[in-house]
This record gives sequence, structure tokens and C-alpha cells, in this order.
Amino acid sequence: MNPPTELPTRMGRSTKVLLVMDVVESVRIMEQDQDGFVQRWQQLVLQAEQQILPQHGGRIVKSLGDGLMLEFANAQGGIKAAFALQDFSQQANARLPPQQQMHLRIGGHLASFVTDQHDIYGTDVNLTARFCTLAGPSEIVISAELRDQLVPALDADVDDMGECYLKHVEKPVHAYRAAAPGKSVVLAPLLRVDAAELRPTIAVIPFTVRTSGPDDAVLGEILAEEIIAALSRTPDLNVISRLSTTALRGRDTSLPLLQSHLNVNYVLSGAYRVSGGQLVLVTELIEARSGRAVWGDSLKSTVQEVLQGEDRITSEVVSQLGAHIVRTEMHRAASRPLPNLESSTLLLGAISLMHRSTRSEFDRVREMLEYLVDRHRRLPIPRAWLAKWHVLRVTRGLSSGGQDETKRALEQTQRALDVDPDCSLALAIEGFVHCHMLKDLDGAAQRYESALSVNPNDSLAWLFSGVLHSFRGEGAQALASSEKALTLSPLDPLLYFYQSLAATAALSAGDYERVVQLAKASLRSNRSHTSTYRALVIGLTLSNRIAEARQTVQALLEVDPQFSIQSFRDRSPSSGHPMGQIFIDALQRAGVPD
Repeated sequence: MNPPTELPTRMGRSTKVLLVMDVVESVRIMEQDQDGFVQRWQQLVLQAEQQILPQHGGRIVKSLGDGLMLEFANAQGGIKAAFALQDFSQQANARLPPQQQMHLRIGGHLASFVTDQHDIYGTDVNLTARFCTLAGPSEIVISAELRDQLVPALDADVDDMGECYLKHVEKPVHAYRAAAPGKSVVLAPLLRVDAAELRPTIAVIPFTVRTSGPDDAVLGEILAEEIIAALSRTPDLNVISRLSTTALRGRDTSLPLLQSHLNVNYVLSGAYRVSGGQLVLVTELIEARSGRAVWGDSLKSTVQEVLQGEDRITSEVVSQLGAHIVRTEMHRAASRPLPNLESSTLLLGAISLMHRSTRSEFDRVREMLEYLVDRHRRLPIPRAWLAKWHVLRVTRGLSSGGQDETKRALEQTQRALDVDPDCSLALAIEGFVHCHMLKDLDGAAQRYESALSVNPNDSLAWLFSGVLHSFRGEGAQALASSEKALTLSPLDPLLYFYQSLAATAALSAGDYERVVQLAKASLRSNRSHTSTYRALVIGLTLSNRIAEARQTVQALLEVDPQFSIQSFRDRSPSSGHPMGQIFIDALQRAGVPD
């Protein structure tokens, strides 16, 4: 087939109001009820074509699958149509259970574009679609250009969102949230979403006894209670209550039943036998969706230890569960398309991959967190972790744009705190930004204190606070804060991260044996975390174990070939303090290149 000899000549330029709308979590809704979703979507499109658009001077430019691009002659028509579309959608939702409700998000812009007989083109067309991504469920977000065409309180009530960063748009853009006149701009419904969705869920099924002693059955109950209690102290897991799982005793405990009744990701089950005062528990951790065994082991204790609550089984089971769940979620997050991943997989996988060594894994983290932010606009936690990603991008030497990365990080923490001013995680990570990006240790300290005043048990705030005290040379406080963090989260799935930062805190206290102990424990779980190697090198050097320190330097340079004394000076907040000079001298003695 020969190519056309002439390009189309029917091209024109226009400046009009564009709206882009789509359905939040359309893939999930369609998977649950495809026919119902399609029918409701067709009713919405029919209402738009026959009623809303003719009334407000608009037309459908193109269909986007589960969305539409609309064009209007003026701002008043466009914004009234947006309100009418949201009203129609919400009226339809009133007859449906929450999990089937169809929530629209709409972006609007006064756009300049090129048209032909087939389509419209231009940067502003793409920008309008990006404004849509800023909107949460049942929200409308518009550009400053469109907002300037409206009369506040007459055409719409608007809420200034400030400058926002959009995907694939270099500079931030000013955005506004719009609501119908007389209606306060309220936060959108969370679409059956809360923070619990960001954590994998595990059920501990009653253990089966294989012996018939008079008290043997009681031991299994005690073990299960202890394991559930320990797992419940882990902030990154949802744990089904003992009452719920006990109700399944003697019933069918097949995976489909557990998924339908308990909505779990993982199931821990097992059988035990008692003989001569000894107890042996054979456990198995199953991934509920696939039925695949993730981990299993045979663990031993004594009857006396179980009765006294001092058995070795509980700590071993919980630590193994955390490690294998993280590994499973991380592998899934790194290898599967983002739309197919559950929110808990996205978050836990992203946090885990954030400290891996390869650039591709690190870049994947940003994709995952941005996708999670886009999926759950009203949850602050994904934004807080995205802010941390921007910090690490600089401290790992992957970006030279420190000022831009700082702005992006603070943009995310501020938006997280706009949603929830008492989010201790967002406060702690904003302190992390001030410490590691701005080198503002006083500002960091204020934010850590705010986080702990909101939640005195926020282990991450205690951990970051320990590192801050370390940079200042406040050894006793550094060690106390980091040990507090470890006490609050002793079985955290990301324990290696706690151990790594606690090792840095122990340096300033001069407890080099504790430094080496923590750093080596951390490296057993994650050999890609470069700051752990740095702490270990310094600790070994300061305890005069120079040969071992030099070997560790080689391992460090294999993970981070660009690491040098100068890069440490540039990146570390400690470099301007006396303790930082002690760290630098130790690194030089161990053979780190200048």
C-alpha cells in the first residue's frame, strides 16, 4: 500500500473548555460485575448525549474506554455539565452497595488545540487528562486558566490546591478543586478504602493436635493466641481476630471459603504433637490466591515454655512470616502489571524495593507509589512514602536536582497532611526531608516531635529521631530513640531498615559492638542497602577491626561503585557536624576512595 501523497488539509486551531472524566477503580468494578458496570456506563453516556451536553453547549470529542473527553464553548457550560454528570452518577450510586458504586473524577482546562476531521491534538489536550488524575472519587479539579473564567461563589465554589506536580509535566501547575455553588468542597468518599487496605491480611487457623493427652489441645490454643498477639503488633499486617478464626474450628477451611469469609491474603495453619514434655509444631504459610506454600517449617519447644509464654516458636514463626510475606509481595510487585496488583502489594512491595541496589528496581518504586496515589487520592500514607523516594533519589546520587526533588518531596508530605494533619508517618517523613535534603536538623526535630505527640508509638518517628541525634553527636539520646523504635516494632517485616538506622544511631553512642551486631543482622535480610555497609565500615574501623572494615568497603563498592568520601560529604546531613568528621575519618582509614 502506497503512503498518501498529501497530508490532510482540514486543520484548525481552537481554544475551548475541555473536560476529561473517567471512573475510579473501573477495572475492579468491572471484574466484580462486568454487565452491571457496562449498563451503568451506557446509561451515563446516554444521559450526557441526550440531556446534559445539549443543555450546556457541549459535545463528546472521543470515548476513552471507561472515560470521555468533552468539549464546551465556554467555562460556565463546562463546569455546569461537570456538576450535572457528578449528580447523575451519585444518584445512580444511591441504589447500589458501596463496592459496586461508580464514582467519577473529572479534570477541566481552558485548552488550545489543533483539530481535524478525526480528532483533536496538542499539549493542552494531554494536560487536561493529567488534571483528571489529581481528582479523587466524585471530585472535579480544574486549571488556573479555567478557574479564571469562572465567577467564584456564582459559578462554582473553589478550593485552592496550590502548585501540583503532574506525571510527565516538568513544572508544577496550579490546580483548584471545584464544587457546585453553595456546596462546601468536601473530601470525596473513600470508595470502601481505608488504611487497612494498604496492608496484607493474614489469618491464623486453629492448629490441629495430633496427640490425645488431656491438656494437649490447650497448648495449641495458647500458641495460636501468642502468634496472633505478636503479629498484631506488626504495623504492616492486618491480622484476623482469634474469635473469627476459632469460629471455623471443625468446619471446611478451604482457601475459597477463607477468601470469601475473611478476605485474606495469607493463611497460617499447622499441626502439632506433644511427647514427654516436648512440643513439635509443623507450620505452613499459604498464599490464599494461588494456594502456593510460601514457607513451612518444623519448630520445637517445651510444654513448660509454652505455658509460661516463653516459647521459642512464636518469635521464630512471626519473624519468618514477616520476611516471607515481604519477599512474596516484593516479587509480585516487581514482576506484574501495576493495574493487577492489590494496594497492599503495591505499598509493601514499593517500600521493600526502595532500598534495593538496581536503578530499575528503584525507578519501579516511583511507578508503584504514583499508581497507588492515583488509586487512593485520599490516603496520606502512599504520598508520605513517595516523598521519601524523592529524598533517596538524591541521597543515593541518582539525581543532581536536589532542589527540585526537595520541592517534590515536600509537595507530597504537604498534600498528605492536608488530607490528615495528624498522620504521624507524613510528619516523620517530612522531618526526614528536612534532615536529609535541607540539612535542617532543627526543622527535622520539630517534625519528629510533632509526629510523636500525635502518636507516641510511631516507631518510624523514633527511628528517624535516633539518626538525627546521631548526626548531632547526642549518643545517649540516639541509642535510646533507636532502641525504642526496635522495641515498638520488633517483628516488623522491614526490620532490616530499622536495624540499619539503629546501627547508625549506635555509632554516636560509641557502642561499636552493637553497631556491628545490628548492621550484620540487617545485611542478612537485605544486602543491597548501602547505608548499612557504611555504618558497618565505620563501626568496624572505630573498634580497630581494620582488616574486616576494608573487606566491607569492597562489598560496599560492589553495591555502590560511585561511593566516595566526597559523595558522603555531599549527601550526609552529619558532614557539617563533629560526628560527621569522625565518620569521614573512619571511612578514609578503611580505604574508601576520596
